[in-house]
Amino acid sequence: MNTETNPRPTVAKTGVEPVVRLRNAGLRFGERVLWSGLDLDIAPGEFLAVLGPNGSGKSSMVKTLLGLQPLTSGTVEICGKPVTRGSRLVGSIPQQQHFAPDTPLRARDLVALGIDGHKWGPRIFHKKLNRKVDELLERVGATSYADRPVGVLSGGEQQRLRAAQALSDDPRLLLCDEPLLSLDLHHQQAVSSLIHSEACDKGAAVVFITHEINPILQYVDRVLYLAGGRFHIGAPSEVMTSKVLSELYQSPIEVFESHGRIVVVGMPDAVTHQHPVEGE
Repeated sequence: MNTETNPRPTVAKTGVEPVVRLRNAGLRFGERVLWSGLDLDIAPGEFLAVLGPNGSGKSSMVKTLLGLQPLTSGTVEICGKPVTRGSRLVGSIPQQQHFAPDTPLRARDLVALGIDGHKWGPRIFHKKLNRKVDELLERVGATSYADRPVGVLSGGEQQRLRAAQALSDDPRLLLCDEPLLSLDLHHQQAVSSLIHSEACDKGAAVVFITHEINPILQYVDRVLYLAGGRFHIGAPSEVMTSKVLSELYQSPIEVFESHGRIVVVGMPDAVTHQHPVEGE
């Protein structure tokens, strides 16, 4: 049963055609409902954070928008068209996974795969390709290690390269599936800032899956919180409250401010999350 308390589709910029449009969208596996009755518009330039415990359907949301997981009910469109697998309108930054130290691939080679990795046959236009790769490396601040093997780069440096890959076609929608996992605070902040400046500031919509909102809160326009088959959509200050989280988890949750941080306690999975106050 859908217990979402803000069922009306909302969009960050009134009157602007949304990049993503979900209507009465639902996804279930057998008897297990991840979410249902979801109406959501995501506008150009909007940064949407998707939060929730493990198994709540966050990564399934990414798979749905990539065309890898069909909805159980309802519809989903990207730029006014039904979702299709492999759409060049969509870029994706996956979870951080380190390359083996002996991986025979340079940083620029990894970025190049984002440009022509979907094509068969030998590369023909080397100069044009190299020019595009250099532009992307510069955009993400990776020029200094362009010719280094990917296996010797830090996690943050590798994620910059994956961002360059995802941005290679100037996508209208950028999907980020836990891209900050295993990164230290410095690299979390750097990658988050990069995603915002190179996507949202250029008119793309961003869907950012995360367990930890701290590094991205200054960029977030709205939060979609998923839990127990329920969801709530709104600004961070509207969603991260005792009332809303208690309704989502069907269990008492306390949210309070302490030393400039919002602290959430009482999660059923025994996890305590700390979130900075907006503007911190």
